Amino acid sequence: MGEITNFRGETVDAGADDDVNAAADQLVKSVGERVRKARELKGLPRRVISEISGVSPRYLAQLEAGQGNISIGLLKKVALALDHRIEWFVGEEDPWTSEALHVADLFRVAPASVRQKVLDILNPVPAEKRRAHRIGLIGLRGAGKSTLGAMAGQALGVPFVELNREIEANSGMPVNELLALYGQEGYRRLEAEAIDRVIATHDTAILALAGGIVSEPDTYKRLLDHFHTIWLRASPEEHMSRVLAQGDTRPMAGNPEAMEQLKSILRSRESLYERALAQLDTSGKPLKTSLDELIELICDRGYLGTPICQENAGIRRSKKANTASE
Repeated sequence: MGEITNFRGETVDAGADDDVNAAADQLVKSVGERVRKARELKGLPRRVISEISGVSPRYLAQLEAGQGNISIGLLKKVALALDHRIEWFVGEEDPWTSEALHVADLFRVAPASVRQKVLDILNPVPAEKRRAHRIGLIGLRGAGKSTLGAMAGQALGVPFVELNREIEANSGMPVNELLALYGQEGYRRLEAEAIDRVIATHDTAILALAGGIVSEPDTYKRLLDHFHTIWLRASPEEHMSRVLAQGDTRPMAGNPEAMEQLKSILRSRESLYERALAQLDTSGKPLKTSLDELIELICDRGYLGTPICQENAGIRRSKKANTASE
């Protein structure tokens, strides 16, 4: 089986594994069962649904039997014919029995004032208290998360944690072996568990995260809720040049479209990265300039609290003065 190297520096199998195929088969079966249940509850024969949706009765029969590999477009037509939202058929929870989905429907149509009251009840701890003095650095590989995070942690006297290294230390295995053993989905679970460990053990820390963490909605929401998040950004060209400067040529090896793929990844994640509380553009800047700007951002926003920044800002000013006088 072939392998690919992504922009996190991980070598992974290019093909789908048995777990992925099994999950896909289960989804097709679940969609079919829900379509059949929705149709039967409405007392409609397949012929009527076929006439409304334009999907043939034979194809509908295959779909309901869990044998139809239906396209999203056709499933949308079937959903409209049944007067249901398409997510009812593909979501993890059963739309007819899930209390959570019922509450979500009520929340969706509630006035803004009611929504806010519900959020306050469900999440009574203020955001600043939840985040404590934890900082999360996000962005694509090559943005400077590990380098700047470690330097900022040292300068400010706070612990620096790199999530991948935390996962390796806890599991006793390197990232590439974990990916080979558990696959991407399994590794995402390890990431979520590692973030929970950092939250439980550190009220003050700077955490560097993998670029793809934003693609996992639940994990990313937990990160946003419990960390002051900063998006370290750079141009695609600088992301690539920094990865190559680290001596890792794998993303480019045998891949003439690597730069276009990198740009595509950045575009697809941009709206997710923008959910961070702050951004710092490191493009075209010396490392020291980016470090100074990161520390200034952290202290100006109060992410670490006043005492830490005042104490370490004084130390930094003394070092600068000594350097200037030499």
